Amino acid sequence: MTASKPMTWMISHVILDLDGTLLNTDGVVSEVLKEFLVKYGKTWRSTGIHRIVGRTPLEVATAVVEDYGLPCTPEEFMSTITPMFSDKWCNIKALPGANRLIKHLRSKGVPMCLASNSSKSNIEAKISYHHGWKGSFTAVVGGDEVVMGKPSPEIFLEAARRMNADPSNCLVIEDSLPGVMAGKAAGMKVVAVPSLPKQASSFSSADEVINSLLDLHPEKWGLSPFEDWIEGTLPIEPWYIGGPVIKGFGRGSKVLGIPTGDLPAENFSALLSEHTSGVYFGWAGLATRGIYKMVMSIGWNPYFDNTEKTIEPWLLHKFNEDFYGEELHLAIVGYIRPEANFPSLESLIARIQEDGRIAEKALDLPMYACYKDSPYLISSL
Repeated sequence: MTASKPMTWMISHVILDLDGTLLNTDGVVSEVLKEFLVKYGKTWRSTGIHRIVGRTPLEVATAVVEDYGLPCTPEEFMSTITPMFSDKWCNIKALPGANRLIKHLRSKGVPMCLASNSSKSNIEAKISYHHGWKGSFTAVVGGDEVVMGKPSPEIFLEAARRMNADPSNCLVIEDSLPGVMAGKAAGMKVVAVPSLPKQASSFSSADEVINSLLDLHPEKWGLSPFEDWIEGTLPIEPWYIGGPVIKGFGRGSKVLGIPTGDLPAENFSALLSEHTSGVYFGWAGLATRGIYKMVMSIGWNPYFDNTEKTIEPWLLHKFNEDFYGEELHLAIVGYIRPEANFPSLESLIARIQEDGRIAEKALDLPMYACYKDSPYLISSL
């Protein structure tokens, strides 16, 4: 998914968007809009999120009122729904890599600014639930502090001014197209981290497009690199998932020669929304059989262009028969790479095999091996 352009100068300051870039707000937005629209006998269409990502609050209100034919003005809509959102701020989780990035830049003395179309009071309320965030930013610029929100460059130019930075030395990290347009119009370098799936091709104006903040390499921009990658893997906060093994697309064994034990993704939509697509690894507990090393793909598998997000674990063990219907528990402990498209089936298979070798070796390291004894895995036996 990554598309990079050569770096031409050194970055000294970083400007970050908040919603969809650092915080996983899309789920909360859908939840609140669904609850609000029911009062008018309307049903929220999740595809509508494309219309409002990166827009100002008034633009969002106008779009929803028009799209659903609501008997209220955009201003009335905002006054009613704002308290509903405020009640949910405490439930919004940081996106993968957000805490890591903020901590890293802070430790290296890189000045950071938050610049969001949200009001400054809402920005401060949201970040107050995340330890260490408030004190990490040199400045915070809200959409209510400028005349025009994104895609106007005004908010980013104001962020640079407050940090006493030359715009040309600023790196903007954004999830939305209006944000990318604003950053480029401000004369800044821009890394796009699209919050909506399968949208990378729409961000060609960005200097780099990455799958998630886990895939950001600060050294590309003259900043200090992360120092936490170990033998091609990135340790993550472990997370756990499990269920009966289902039949997937039938291509694991037949097409790829790599049998997978798929899990029903529709049962884990909330959990999957918290984790970026990509290739992970960890341990798998298979009822009646034991605990095995595994590598796992989460996402849309660009080569096959899936229409639904899937969970496809590959247990690194040769089984004589399939295990459909058996209970499978997974402990995901590390990250290898973003999902990617490949020019040929052969290159895809080669990359999957390499992922397997990386996981096989990494799981012998004490920092990963200790999770083999996880109570969650043992409980599956």
